[in-house]
Amino acid sequence: MCGRTPKRAYNADMKIGITIHATDLSMTTIDVARAAEERGFHSLYIPEHTHIPTSRRTPAPTGTPELGREYLRSPDPYIELAAAAAVTERILLGTGIGLPAQHDPITFAKQLSTLDRVSAGRLVLGIGFGWNHEEMENHGVVVKTRREQVRETLLAMRELWTKDVAEYHGEFVDFEPSWQWPKPVQRNGPRVLIGGAPGPKLFSQIAEYGDGWMPIGGAGMAKALGRLHTALEERGRDPSEIHIVPFGVHPDRGKLDYYESLGVTETVLRIPSAPADEVLPVLDEYAGFLR
Repeated sequence: MCGRTPKRAYNADMKIGITIHATDLSMTTIDVARAAEERGFHSLYIPEHTHIPTSRRTPAPTGTPELGREYLRSPDPYIELAAAAAVTERILLGTGIGLPAQHDPITFAKQLSTLDRVSAGRLVLGIGFGWNHEEMENHGVVVKTRREQVRETLLAMRELWTKDVAEYHGEFVDFEPSWQWPKPVQRNGPRVLIGGAPGPKLFSQIAEYGDGWMPIGGAGMAKALGRLHTALEERGRDPSEIHIVPFGVHPDRGKLDYYESLGVTETVLRIPSAPADEVLPVLDEYAGFLR
């Protein structure tokens, strides 16, 4: 940790959320959201894939020979979350992981601000840079410059979210002075959690435009927090205000206590992509970790 002890996060009372890889065969997002809120979970996240090309040129991110069938059946997460917002009141609703580079920034900004209003300010935008090269290439995204494209997309959307007259001029996003309403309920737009493995590029982007880090699992997180805090301080930001949200965790009490000791603000537990008769017992089990 570069000889430094990371500061504790702003909220020592670590929250517990869940994630499910929603499909047309699994328990519906609406029913999962209802069940999670009833049990007291803090948040629900679902992933985004517009399509999965059959070529399988890009290896599965799980390290397995075959790509899980759930990847082929992912619904539109933003429509799913809007439906979940209509039947819940408290639980945060987010993407884990969303793919901004695969969207038009102007229409995506309006879509997200509308969803933030529909959910009364409960939207969390967990984002990534994409792992499936074929998928992003079908959207016209150049793999080598996808990080830069995501950065410009987020910066441009934040202009639209926060200004009455917004404009942005970059390499990937360019629009003239424009009006766009509605504005999000959250003052600077939805909370942005950036997913990915620790490193200078990722931490630089979190420091520039992110509200937090969403590492997949917690491996290596403790050693990396000092480097993240340095990147934040170099940007004049207070590390104690950043969200640290390990994602897709298989829990036990020792692991959760350890995360809380590091100042983790929210841990997101993975539940199976399955029908209700398989999901509900896992939710009941994981509810035992709530305080």
